[in-house]
Amino acid sequence: MILFEKRYSATLDRFVAESKAMTLETWTFDDRATRLAAEEGLASRGITARCRSAYKPLVCAFREEIVIEGLESVEVVYPRHPSAKPARFLLESYPLSALYPGVGFQFTAGDVRDELPVYRLRLTYAGGRDESLEVLAPNRRHVDFADETTLSPCGWQIVDGSASVLTTAYEQLFVETMTAIRDADWQCEPYFEELSITATVPISDETLGYADEALSLREALHEEFYFSLLEVFQRRSGRPLGDRHLQPGQIVPEIRYGKECEIRVETRAYDRESISTHREPLEAVTRPLSQIQIADELATLGGVEFHATSVAGRRITGRYLAGSDRAMIISAGQHANETSSPSGTLQAAAVLAAREGVHFTLCPLENPDGYALHQRLIGDNPRHMHHAARYTALGDDLEYREGATLHEKAIRVEAERLADAPLHLNLHGYPAHEWTRPLSGYIPRGFEMWTLPKGFFLVLRHKLGWADTSRALIEAVTLALNEVPGLRAFNDRQIALFEIHAGDTGFDMINGFPCLVAEDDRHRVPMTLITEYPDETIYGTDFQAGVAAQRATVLAAYDALQALPEELLAS
Repeated sequence: MILFEKRYSATLDRFVAESKAMTLETWTFDDRATRLAAEEGLASRGITARCRSAYKPLVCAFREEIVIEGLESVEVVYPRHPSAKPARFLLESYPLSALYPGVGFQFTAGDVRDELPVYRLRLTYAGGRDESLEVLAPNRRHVDFADETTLSPCGWQIVDGSASVLTTAYEQLFVETMTAIRDADWQCEPYFEELSITATVPISDETLGYADEALSLREALHEEFYFSLLEVFQRRSGRPLGDRHLQPGQIVPEIRYGKECEIRVETRAYDRESISTHREPLEAVTRPLSQIQIADELATLGGVEFHATSVAGRRITGRYLAGSDRAMIISAGQHANETSSPSGTLQAAAVLAAREGVHFTLCPLENPDGYALHQRLIGDNPRHMHHAARYTALGDDLEYREGATLHEKAIRVEAERLADAPLHLNLHGYPAHEWTRPLSGYIPRGFEMWTLPKGFFLVLRHKLGWADTSRALIEAVTLALNEVPGLRAFNDRQIALFEIHAGDTGFDMINGFPCLVAEDDRHRVPMTLITEYPDETIYGTDFQAGVAAQRATVLAAYDALQALPEELLAS
């Protein structure tokens, strides 16, 4: 059923065709090529124009306007606003210091001011020449679709010296689409099988030339639709924002490049056919494994098969290898757009399976419906995070599922029954580049700690009485991870950049690795060790490095568990 469809006129095309100004400045959600073309079109009509980016305006100012030749240092006083988090505009400067490694950047917080945000710069060039500059960061205070008051980047215009908000096609498309979905007649959860949001926008991604970073307004629109709709349905159901028990159905924004700016929203049946079949040698894998290969690699391990069925009817398979060792539960693919964990677990399991007395369960893909969606989405945008594939086809996080019908979660419950293990190793990942929601306050609500990559880190949750055991385990695991070639150096680079643009990581450093160790009663297993590698969107050698870190953690955790003194396991 079609809920909404519309085509939008390009914002800058209207200016080129209709503007009667003498001088014009705009800030819009357009790529650089589109803005340059508009400047040229306006110039042909005798209009002096500068068309700037409303998204990450400081980064774009350095890329497009500020003279870099001879630049030695920059002092940046970043704005603060009472309706924004203190470091928000510092975050928006990311990854400037990495883009210009020969330039010394110093960031200082400005006063909190309830006015249009402005970055104030002092540029120092070779020979001692200084230049002062202001970079406007247009924002508006508004109530978003979570019913929260927030400060968001917005379109802006200065026409012959007179400034005002400019409603852009990008913003209009989002607001009108969200309004139509919010106001539809939804009855009860799940509200749909698939809610398809298919849009084309004439905006190209712009690679920044550092790591996996890019300016991608299409990816940002995917993230805005997906998480804003989760918030809308959380509000509708009476749940708190961020509640992962919500089961709206599968929300699928597909944001593609196209010459026209248009959108179509409809409800559909689940895509039950989407499946990938590509193959690579497991030991040299360079991209997310296909579902077919995951199943085949798992079958080679031997042991006893156990299984469950996903919401959309896909088979979820695990293997139980019973032996004389202490048992460990290994799982991957809970969040299906976190791509390195299935390969890492399968590589490690192949090593473990060759040992005498080995004792573990493995499910390398707990969320096959999400994984199938991810494989579908990366066919168009392989470098986008695609958080729509994070949760299950019901739209919930399988770990939080309750009730009699568990679907995907049943595989984990069965693993716990079979192994009766003291340790569950649950492999995860997170974005390999900056994660933003520019139309809802910029920083992803509820996921603030994940907005920038900060290396490979570990989270260890334990029950009451297991603190000493957990500390001994994580000490041993982090010591072993120091032996992974390049991993410490990778972490050091990412953490250093994170600290420049976001402040302290908030982690404890254990043997050089960032860790969070805490008592937590949410799990049935006494200890749950969670890996977090910045793996969303990586391929090639970067992907192999992520897989190597996950593989090493599985082996290190298994060995550390076997080596723990008996008295530490008698809690």
